[in-house]
Amino acid sequence: MTHPERKFPAPLTGLRVLDLATLFAGPLAATLLGDFGAEVIKVEHPTRPDPSRGHGPSKNGVGLWWKVLGRNKRTITLDLSAPGGRDTLLRLAATADVVIENFRPGTLEKWDLGWEDLSAANPRLVLTRVTGFGQFGPSAHRPGFGTLAEAMSGFAAITGEPDAPPTLPPFGLADSIAGLATAYAVMTALAARDRTAAGQVVDMALIEPILTALGPQPTWYDQLGYVQERTGNRSANNAPRNTYRTADGTWVAVSTSAQSIAERVMHLVGRPELVDEPWFATGAGRAAHADVLDDAVGTWIAARTRTDVLAAFEKAQAAVAPIQDVRDVMADPQYQALNTVTTVDDPELGPLRMQNVLFRLSSTPGEIRWAGRPHGADTEEVLTELGLSAIELTALRKAGAV
Repeated sequence: MTHPERKFPAPLTGLRVLDLATLFAGPLAATLLGDFGAEVIKVEHPTRPDPSRGHGPSKNGVGLWWKVLGRNKRTITLDLSAPGGRDTLLRLAATADVVIENFRPGTLEKWDLGWEDLSAANPRLVLTRVTGFGQFGPSAHRPGFGTLAEAMSGFAAITGEPDAPPTLPPFGLADSIAGLATAYAVMTALAARDRTAAGQVVDMALIEPILTALGPQPTWYDQLGYVQERTGNRSANNAPRNTYRTADGTWVAVSTSAQSIAERVMHLVGRPELVDEPWFATGAGRAAHADVLDDAVGTWIAARTRTDVLAAFEKAQAAVAPIQDVRDVMADPQYQALNTVTTVDDPELGPLRMQNVLFRLSSTPGEIRWAGRPHGADTEEVLTELGLSAIELTALRKAGAV
């Protein structure tokens, strides 16, 4: 992987993270930390590995989703419910800065691995708990998945056409947002530890970060009784804002969040008189006349190829983007310039392409050191580094703890 010349070690070098979590928010948070230098040790059950290894398409029996989610992680196996596995985990926790887990509340406590046990082994530890509904409350012990968060948060209720059913995203949206939020929460807790010298518990519920991402809905409702409804691709805050079909059968998206952009679009599509309408002066006014504006923009775009549309919008300094699938993304010159999709050499599959690290740092960039490794590939190495003898490792294997 190419990256800017490194002036200093990666920013999270020296940070050790134990990733006990599965599917998908907790592991993604650990991945983000590993991308910027943290040493991440993925702990999986000896016979029940992270299900993400089997999610989605595979090649030669190797799950491709895991190759991305498991990157920059060493993988070991431990049965935390077995005495030997529990004791080994406590020894690992004593050397770690962060533990990330997503068991149902009370599960770690059942194994005598709760906060009191872990903090006794390491008072500086940050225990990060990612669940569907948080550690307390009437729903805390329910099974929690991103789909439920997308439903409960209000996301599905505002997604889709007005006369069609609520729509769920075809990917792990709530999990992804929670993964990003969890990485931020971990770094916040570590910053506090720098001042207090003490670790603490992070309680992350999948239903909360996606609610934050939805914007001021609770405030709108509290102050105005306003409930946002489904508007399809349109916005209640501005227009024209939609997807439009081009003459060659492709699609583009247009946004006019800024008044100046809306005016440029109307001049571009040959309808400058609409700019002089009193209602055009505000986003809400334009949204109320979305039919008129969509007709103007849609008719103009429908008569031109996507290439011509994009070129005309760029010349007019108006906001437009092609509707791209992954094939287009891989060939997009802007993504290529940013090296957003990079190539990683993998011992199992050879060169494979995946999303690069999340952002660029000029002096301490992150990097993908390796793709997701096989189940338990680093067990012996990690536990030997921990100080376990060959006799102890044999005993753990015999007991089924690794």
